[in-house]
Amino acid sequence: MNNPPPAASDAASAGLPRNLLFATSARIGGIGLELCAQEQLRLSLAGGYLGKAVAYQNRCADIPDAKVHSLRWSLVRLLSFLDRPYYYGAKKHQAGRAAAAELRTGRYDFFHGWAGDSLEALREANARGIPSVLDIPTWHVDDGYRRHETIPPPGGWAGRVLPRRWLDRLPVRPERLREEYRRATLVLTRSTYATETFLAAGFASERVFNTDEGADITRFQPGEPPTIFRALFVGALIRRKGVDLLLEAWHRLDLRDAELVLVGHVHEEIESFLAKYAKENVRVVGKAERVEDHYRAATVHVFPSQCEGCAKVTCEAAACGLPQITTRESGDVVLDGVNGLNVPVNDLDALCAAIERLYRHPELLPPMREAARARALGHFTWDGYRSRLREAYRRAMALGGN
Repeated sequence: MNNPPPAASDAASAGLPRNLLFATSARIGGIGLELCAQEQLRLSLAGGYLGKAVAYQNRCADIPDAKVHSLRWSLVRLLSFLDRPYYYGAKKHQAGRAAAAELRTGRYDFFHGWAGDSLEALREANARGIPSVLDIPTWHVDDGYRRHETIPPPGGWAGRVLPRRWLDRLPVRPERLREEYRRATLVLTRSTYATETFLAAGFASERVFNTDEGADITRFQPGEPPTIFRALFVGALIRRKGVDLLLEAWHRLDLRDAELVLVGHVHEEIESFLAKYAKENVRVVGKAERVEDHYRAATVHVFPSQCEGCAKVTCEAAACGLPQITTRESGDVVLDGVNGLNVPVNDLDALCAAIERLYRHPELLPPMREAARARALGHFTWDGYRSRLREAYRRAMALGGN
């Protein structure tokens, strides 16, 4: 169960919205970004200023369905046969249009949207002088796209039968994201690195607010260290999260009395790496309902991702008192040498050296475990996240509508 939202009402607090509209093409409640959406809405609901949420579906029992404009049965679902960039793009456009229609009712004085989902709503908010925040799950598009993102041409029969001019309008292109950034009163980043990508793009510092993320510190708690060296990866098994590099590093090290456990959905792009490198000391769990059990049974969490905002799994691992090996691009949870080790992106030698260091020097692990749990309790809780988000709302209200 998640930490309870603040008990005191914020409805009359100075500087906060009176009637907030929230929009996302994701679900409310679940894992990853869906969990973040749930915590965002719990803040405004507890504060008494949640007007309406536009979302794909509500799976959170403490967010009343009456407060949610669900897109679950929207006609956009008929496009679910399309490749991912096209179907997800269609959902994002639909969320933006639905939120813009809500704003046109004149009932709202604030808008909270997510990048890629919000252009139509932000245009409407600007026309009405309504302040807004735009949630950025990763980095500024000029950094993220240049390094990691491609939109393949439409495949399958859809690419052969449906008019290309229709399909080409569906994916979220960089120019859409850039316009959203310009129109938002305040952009919400989730790490120092993500903030730096916006400052490097010329954004004024007062228009960028770092919220980080959090973990449920009652669900995610330390366990007893295992008797063998067990490295754990939690997340989607894709190349962007560095799973290919981790598999190669583990194969190269060939450590005795050691095990690598991979928890998460196996994507097709990683299957060849599993076939090549996953030997008897690699265990692929797949999706896990009780991921906390895997954290508690591990020695170290290894997450060499190339691009994140604030990787929620690093918050969860810290709450479980796990030392971590990760990249600066994964967020701010790990302080190098304190509660884990930071390695450069795509650096196989550095990743091998970091794993071997913790394997060869078990005396480093107990103080790192204590520091990990302390860091989670001090900064990466959902209570802390909601407090930071409340301050972001205050700043956006003070800046006013564009």
